[in-house]
Amino acid sequence: MINARILIVALILLLSACATEPPVQMMSDARQAIAAAEEADAPRLAPVPIAEARRYIALAETQIRNGNFSYAWQNAQRAKNSAVAALNAVKTDSSN
Repeated sequence: MINARILIVALILLLSACATEPPVQMMSDARQAIAAAEEADAPRLAPVPIAEARRYIALAETQIRNGNFSYAWQNAQRAKNSAVAALNAVKTDSSN
């Protein structure tokens, strides 16, 4: 019972810490993934996922400016995932 309470308090503290600071590392990771996908010709070979990545990163940047850091983190993660999907699509297309 005590362990569950400690875990809940720790989780709340962790989540509140994430929500009060900009997601600097996640934004950097997303931008790097987007750049890698763009260098691999994703705009031509995987236009949908790279467009999604760009849209999510722009949304995350707006949310950071507005202080919505938890939403910004989520959209930066989505941007990174979309960029990785674009890069994987390019690699799959190139191997065929």
